[in-house]
Amino acid sequence: MAKIVVALGGNAILANDASDTAQKKAVKATVKALINFVENGGQLIITHGNGPQVGNLLLQQQAADSDKNPAIALDTCGAMTQGSIGYWFQNAMQEELVLRKIDKSVVAMVTQTIVAADDPAFHQPTKPIGPFYEEAALKGLQEKPPDWQMMEDAGRGYRRVVPSPQPVEIKEYPAIKKVIEAGIIPIISGGGGIPVVKSGDQLIGTEAVIDKDFSAAKIAELVEADQLIILTSVGGVFYRFGKPDQEEIFDVTAKEIQKHIDADEFAKGSMMPKVKAAVQFVKKTGNPAVIGALDDVRQIITGDKGTVIHQ
Repeated sequence: MAKIVVALGGNAILANDASDTAQKKAVKATVKALINFVENGGQLIITHGNGPQVGNLLLQQQAADSDKNPAIALDTCGAMTQGSIGYWFQNAMQEELVLRKIDKSVVAMVTQTIVAADDPAFHQPTKPIGPFYEEAALKGLQEKPPDWQMMEDAGRGYRRVVPSPQPVEIKEYPAIKKVIEAGIIPIISGGGGIPVVKSGDQLIGTEAVIDKDFSAAKIAELVEADQLIILTSVGGVFYRFGKPDQEEIFDVTAKEIQKHIDADEFAKGSMMPKVKAAVQFVKKTGNPAVIGALDDVRQIITGDKGTVIHQ
């Protein structure tokens, strides 16, 4: 049974409507696509982003902050969104499995990702979280939380950015491996996992958000996945994206796409981490990675859509 790690972006769950109801509806639609991997005989392993969700939760925390009800730190907000999104996926997947008469169990696992305390990313925030803002709104925003750093995100507006250290180790990996060996579908490493640093025998939560694609690549490597699939809202990889001569790439070697990474050709807040994570997985395992649109899952399974990156 082929082991397939599928990484979903937080924007695939939250588009314009941030309500609980709307996000559950989006998850149900996503699950109907993901179930195709199970019906095709694969062992599905789901990871997901939480950028919009954790950003919105931080805004709620800030708005309600008081001496008696202090705002919750970023690592705990990450855990809270990991739990809520994991619950939505677990519930929707169980429902869809029953409808399709597939005898499978599914479980969402709170996952901690160990990062290095001296990771240089802590001094250069790059990970976008929360909603998009127009440039005119930036001054008013930064007067309220003066420590916020903002960055333009792939032509879609401005977003808050926070540190995004590289995953070193997935703390719950031994348990995840046993779940997979039992044939259970795990929902893991939500939002890249809760970032923690080692301090003696302790794991201390830290103010950061780990990129979910790098965590997915690390998990795919650890579980010896046959394929890493990174699903986006924009489709596969393009060279010169957004320009009149943009070119969609369907089949490329890791060595070739690395040249374009080195030339800094991809948007830092969106496609760059995806292609980097895909190349990392291919180089570590020799197995292929695919970047494509969530709506094209059936065609990705048959090899008719998406950007395939291989050795």
